[in-house]
Amino acid sequence: MTDTGTTANPTPPPTPNLRELNKRRTREAISRTATRLFIEQGFDRTTIAEVAAAAGVAKMTVTNHFPRKEDLFFDLYEELVDRLAGTVAGRAPGESALAALRRDCLAGIDRHDARLGFAGPAFARTVFDSPALAARLRELHEQGETALAEALAKAVREIPVGFECRVAAALLAAVDRAVFAEVFRRTLAGEEHAAIAAAVRPSAVQAYDRLEGALGNFAVRAS
Repeated sequence: MTDTGTTANPTPPPTPNLRELNKRRTREAISRTATRLFIEQGFDRTTIAEVAAAAGVAKMTVTNHFPRKEDLFFDLYEELVDRLAGTVAGRAPGESALAALRRDCLAGIDRHDARLGFAGPAFARTVFDSPALAARLRELHEQGETALAEALAKAVREIPVGFECRVAAALLAAVDRAVFAEVFRRTLAGEEHAAIAAAVRPSAVQAYDRLEGALGNFAVRAS
């Protein structure tokens, strides 16, 4: 590169809007308060009004941030839904959808990612004891599978989403869902995160290996 004798002034990162920053902080505070109450009292026995009072905000403020009571508990619900599709969209050149999802899942297991079920036993027990939370968790996984099918369809230019992409998404999402379920099961049994990861990782590897013959060359990103 030719030296022009001038010093570049890098553009500073954008400063978060103060209003947006305050909204984010309020949302996080409400979620923390709600999670504590749900764990202490049980999800079904805790009301939105109690959450609002404990968080020091109006009930309408709670519902504005969290239209569904269940999402006060699953505050990472958007990340949970978007993770698989986002991984496929961000796959490297020459990388297949399966390879990208394998890489992301195994890395998540290694770092004990909450989106793969690595939560404390109290959190897992609260979900287990609440039919409403268990149903919402199933719904989030189903939404994630649908988003994955759409990402696969975009990757292979199959619009609208067709049968092949729906089947591929179901198979790939099944590994993720099985990992989550096994992590939760072992958490409820009292196992530590490190032990859970060590036990679950080989099963995830084997599951992806079994899918390699069917999907190893599917949705490979052009180099």
